[in-house]
Amino acid sequence: MTMPFVDSPSRLQSRLKTVLVAAAAMGCAVMASAQTIKVGSKNFTEQYVLAELYAQAFEANGIKVERKVNLGGTLIAQKALEEKQIDFYPEYTGTMLLAVLKEAPMTDKQAVYTKVKTAYAANGLVVLDQAPMNNTYVMVVKPEVAAKYKLATLSDLAKVAKEVKLGAGPEFRDRKDGLPGLKTTYGMEFKEDLQLAIGLRYQALKGDQVQVVNGYSTDGMIAAMKLTRLKDDKNLWPPYYLAPVIRKDVLDANPKVGEVANKISALLDDATMAQLNYLVDGEKEEPKDVAKAFLKEKGIVR
Repeated sequence: MTMPFVDSPSRLQSRLKTVLVAAAAMGCAVMASAQTIKVGSKNFTEQYVLAELYAQAFEANGIKVERKVNLGGTLIAQKALEEKQIDFYPEYTGTMLLAVLKEAPMTDKQAVYTKVKTAYAANGLVVLDQAPMNNTYVMVVKPEVAAKYKLATLSDLAKVAKEVKLGAGPEFRDRKDGLPGLKTTYGMEFKEDLQLAIGLRYQALKGDQVQVVNGYSTDGMIAAMKLTRLKDDKNLWPPYYLAPVIRKDVLDANPKVGEVANKISALLDDATMAQLNYLVDGEKEEPKDVAKAFLKEKGIVR
């Protein structure tokens, strides 16, 4: 008579351990796929559109999203990332270099990207692929102001700066590539300096409350208002390529987030972003609707 096989206590313990390990691994995989990604943004139009582009693309790929947009300026968004209040937000290479890392300006696109990627990695953050889009600073004036003062470059503006009023954002006063940089590089000092949110700057320029504003190269209102861009002829401003930042632990748990984000970034160049921004600022469409229409056109969402 054949006796039924009976595991020894040690064999049972080993098998139980194997089952538990497998279950734990499966549980981790489920948790990773179910993890909610907290997508943040800073406080201007382009950031609202970008946050929606990435968030909606994540959702279309089965990734749960919690939106935490309109956080404030760069350092507020960075702090939120470090304190795990958000997991991901769109940033710019030049901003990382100057505003976050407090490094000296650099002009080489790849050198800036490599430097910020390495520095961020040391702090548990991953800088994802940079987009074709370079949203650098730009000083703009109305065509009639350019004609009156014969303005084509920032050097030209420096000669008459004491005769005109500037409208600029709050960060512009403290950053090395803002007013301090303009003063050091160009000797530029204005008649008056008004602190204005980006959405109000173009209104103030249109109403002649200010004669020059600092904007971003992808601002949709620059083309819509046919404004004159002044060339940075002494190369004060570093490259500001879009490159989202994500916490490493979040990316490790769900690598698909990085894959989707990189796919979206690759679609964004200066002209495309300027058009998306204009639809919000000029046509008064909602950022989420603008993002959805773009992603639908690209076959990313239905």
